[in-house]
Amino acid sequence: MSTKQCVTDIANTPTPWESGKLGRDKQYAVAASKELGDQIDDALGLQMISIRLDKEVIDTFKLLGEKYQIGYQSLMREALRRFVDDELKTLALEVFEKQSLTKSLTKTG
Repeated sequence: MSTKQCVTDIANTPTPWESGKLGRDKQYAVAASKELGDQIDDALGLQMISIRLDKEVIDTFKLLGEKYQIGYQSLMREALRRFVDDELKTLALEVFEKQSLTKSLTKTG
């Protein structure tokens, strides 16, 4: 198999990009314009913030990110989303239980 054929075979499949064989070199990295970055953030519903975290927490998320093959910031977003979802469910359950108790007391009283 010729070198040209090998390059063509690699370039025509997504696997080399996913594995990092292609595209992880700085020559492929081009920063998006602010306008494009804003459009992407808007489309994904993202907002940039600044936050200070313990280095140990960041290092732990980086370690977990490697294990789960996801960027540590994406993993942090997912962890925060899960926390918020769970808290909202807990609050909704508390409100439901309070309403049920109120209705129960109203019927018996």
